Amino acid sequence: MSDSSDREKLLGQLRIDRSEDSGPAGARWAVAGAAALAILGAGAWWWNRANAAVDVQVATAVAPAAQGSAAATILQATGYVTARRQATVSAQITGKLTEVLIEEGEHVKAGQVLARLENAAQQAARAQADAQLGEARARVGQFESELDQARRDYERQQDLVARKLVSAQAVEAARTQVDTLAAQLAAQQGSVQLAQAQLRSAQVQLDYTTVRAPFAGVAIAKTAQVGEIVSPLSAGGGFTRTGIGTLVDMDSLEVEVDVNEAYINRVVPGGPAEAVLDAYQDWVIPAHVIAIIPTADRGKATVKVRIGLDRKDPRVLPDMGVRVSFLAEKGPDATTAAPAGVLVPTSAVVRGGDGPAVFVIDGERARRQAVQVGEALGDLTRVEGIAAGARIVRAPTADLGDGARIREGR
Repeated sequence: MSDSSDREKLLGQLRIDRSEDSGPAGARWAVAGAAALAILGAGAWWWNRANAAVDVQVATAVAPAAQGSAAATILQATGYVTARRQATVSAQITGKLTEVLIEEGEHVKAGQVLARLENAAQQAARAQADAQLGEARARVGQFESELDQARRDYERQQDLVARKLVSAQAVEAARTQVDTLAAQLAAQQGSVQLAQAQLRSAQVQLDYTTVRAPFAGVAIAKTAQVGEIVSPLSAGGGFTRTGIGTLVDMDSLEVEVDVNEAYINRVVPGGPAEAVLDAYQDWVIPAHVIAIIPTADRGKATVKVRIGLDRKDPRVLPDMGVRVSFLAEKGPDATTAAPAGVLVPTSAVVRGGDGPAVFVIDGERARRQAVQVGEALGDLTRVEGIAAGARIVRAPTADLGDGARIREGR
């Protein structure tokens, strides 16, 4: 017995007790796991921040216009093509569309039918007004016949009283009948005029169910379909359309540009200009200044100027970007070569320790490109180092870095 008990004591001394180390070891593993999760979370946050898309506005670098023998550029500005005559066409009454007869890009004539509304109620109202007018006219004919008979009776009574065959009272009764029928005829003629007015009103309501083009132009939007409810006012919790389509008179296209108020004294109403569309960099359109809008934008410190295009062309479309060069008259023998570099918005140029640069758009990334800065022309600056037609960030923010992901906005 003593030998067996001794062996058990020896085995007990050799056995490892893990209960004492379980606490500290578990704590170490928990701390390591928490640190790993923190590192992973920080990495994910950094990755999302580094790859988050930045909303930017885009501009296009354009080549300065080469000056001919007649004029020199004194100022350049950018803007957009606008339509002076543009309308969203809607019905004048609320109703359900039964026909929509336009498509985007279709040319329409003034007065052309664009859509029709359900008109059963208007047709019935017009038929009722027409019937009432017919009834009123029939009663006028009846009163006219009765009045003619009463006048003949009155004349006979006058002849008889002259021969003392009837009393004077009979003559007076005949005269009263004539006057009464004349008054009734006049009243009924007024009823005819009222019925005619009601018929015209019913016809107007019926005409309202046919939507026509207010002027000749091109449909640039179709905003309603057959079966939808249209109304001149917004109603129905957003389920009612307020327009059927949008028309633009292409002959009314012009350009609006914002000129820095510090340079507005260089712009003269009626003065010559040249316009170059961003979409057609090599196409110079002769233009002229229509008017300087007599108010300034306090936030942007600019003044709006309207520019008329001297040549109409189907390539010119509303909302296209355009660069306008304001020209000054020169001597007939003077010529000026096109300056080197390209023109970019002044706000696109950033200056830092590495010198001036712009952010060129490369797919979904913005790449910082060093440039050499030249003279300023209004809200544009001439730079060298990028090609004409390059798309750049119009106004880079301070946190926009080289290679940052971007999302283009208007």
